[in-house]
Amino acid sequence: MLNKIIEFSIKNKLIIGLFTFALIGVGMYEATKLPIDAVPDITDNQVQVITIAPSFGATDIERLVTFPIEQANSNISGTKSIRSFSRFGLSLVTIVFDDDTDIYWARQQVAERLQQLQGTIPSEIGVPELGPVSTGLGEIYQYVVRTKPGYEDKYNVTELRTIQDWIIRRQLVGVKGVAEVSSFGGKLKQYEIAVDANKLHSYQLTMQDIFTALEKNNQNTGGAYIEKEATALFIRSEGLIESIEDIENIAVPTKDNQVLFLRDIAEVKIGSATRYGAMTYNDEGEVAGAIVMMLKGANSNEVINNVKERIAQIQKTLPEGVILEPFLDRSKMVNNAIGTVEKNLMEGALIVVFVLVFFLGNVRAGLLVASVIPLAMLFAIILMNVFGVSGNLMSLGALDFGLIVDGAVIIVEAVMYQLTHGKKWKAQAELSQATMDKEVKTSASKMMNSAVFGQIIILIVYLPIFTLEGIEGKMFKPMAQTVAFALLGAFILSLTYIPMMSALFLSKKTNHKPNFSDKMMAAIERKYQYALEKALNIPKIIIGSIITLFVTAVFVLTTLGGEFIPALEEGDFAVDTRVLTGSNLNTTIESGGIQITSR
Repeated sequence: MLNKIIEFSIKNKLIIGLFTFALIGVGMYEATKLPIDAVPDITDNQVQVITIAPSFGATDIERLVTFPIEQANSNISGTKSIRSFSRFGLSLVTIVFDDDTDIYWARQQVAERLQQLQGTIPSEIGVPELGPVSTGLGEIYQYVVRTKPGYEDKYNVTELRTIQDWIIRRQLVGVKGVAEVSSFGGKLKQYEIAVDANKLHSYQLTMQDIFTALEKNNQNTGGAYIEKEATALFIRSEGLIESIEDIENIAVPTKDNQVLFLRDIAEVKIGSATRYGAMTYNDEGEVAGAIVMMLKGANSNEVINNVKERIAQIQKTLPEGVILEPFLDRSKMVNNAIGTVEKNLMEGALIVVFVLVFFLGNVRAGLLVASVIPLAMLFAIILMNVFGVSGNLMSLGALDFGLIVDGAVIIVEAVMYQLTHGKKWKAQAELSQATMDKEVKTSASKMMNSAVFGQIIILIVYLPIFTLEGIEGKMFKPMAQTVAFALLGAFILSLTYIPMMSALFLSKKTNHKPNFSDKMMAAIERKYQYALEKALNIPKIIIGSIITLFVTAVFVLTTLGGEFIPALEEGDFAVDTRVLTGSNLNTTIESGGIQITSR
């Protein structure tokens, strides 16, 4: 069958050429769609349930919120484990599913269980919500919202947080690929009503009367319509609170039907919600900020570019004196990692081309074999998109161009040997195209079995990696998949593209004068022959040396250190400041005011 494919490729050069151009076109298009990241995403397939319950302690949170959520979701199909975290004012339950489970199906199942818990979890505690569809690598962009110099007195931290929540966040959540924009820092604006207990008691009112009055006086209502001649006038009333004055003018019914307004028994002012953290900037005071979370499975580079474009538009809509400044951009680390891979791949390709030309002694043959490298890469990129493998340090960095060109080298070298050293062509100065086609077919068919056998051996080496599961599988499987895709592409090209191009591109002249490469290889062969004869005369010494080297290598291996993955230098410093347990927020803010000066 392989011989028939080779024969078909040589006879139908136009068809193979068209398929090659199609591979280049489709591969270049798929390269623009390939998800790019620094490392593979090893996050579990999980759904998070977050419940915010201000003013409740960790014990109550665990008993009233966390435990019921764990119990309700314990029997969902595909669940691997459930872990939880309860602290003051917060419950976090993480439900881990099998990798084969569809994440959106899992979220639907969890949402249905949460609906059943509506009567179990007290409404005054909080409402459980699903976390964003993101992963551990989802934090792709972080920024601060601060004032320009000279505008510090115009905007306080409450107003900065309001700008973040109502202007910036609302525009960023609509960016394609963004799962969530998590705001933090600043103070969350609230309208506070400070009730005078003495006045409340003197009018024989309770706090529930205040709550009822606020609820009934903060809503719009609709009516029917009035017909006036040929038109219809629709009726609606506007009662939503829009200012402090609206709250102060709310009427509170009393038992003796007196006219009483909320301002008569309470003070209305702007305050802030209870907060458990803060954000500072360059020891210049507090600011607001946010983290942009990427949707699971999205292309991080593409999402970051979309976020940057939207932020450039948002900057124009911000009030005068307010700026949005990024301080963490994942594309920087991704570009550094991919830049390293590209540099190494380019250097490797150039070395392979040089070695091929140097040892083959033929520029055409060297370039022909080297052309398999980009074509196999494009083939691998197409299959990476098909099977959902992202381009990262592990997948792209594992490619070995020496393995890719192995089959092509065998076939091209066999063809060249027959042309330059074959005795039957000595009488001819140059071969015709038909004769060249026949000779390429004969030489390629003879060596194809060796080429196939060599590539199969290489693939067998990577088979154990395909059996890995869990975190190690997510980390190393992309490497084995990418290498397998590239080898498969190189194998197909060795059957089709290489024979066709050899018949068309290689020189048809049979007159060959020994060049530098031939003389060098002859010298190496003579020295190797001499060394081989000597080694065959001392088999015991050779075997003993090999065993000694093997034992030494095993001993050295046991003393080597190890790590899961290499450390990636992002170029950023992460400073972790710790304070004593029980320290208040102001103490933490003061201890976080650190300035780092570069020298």
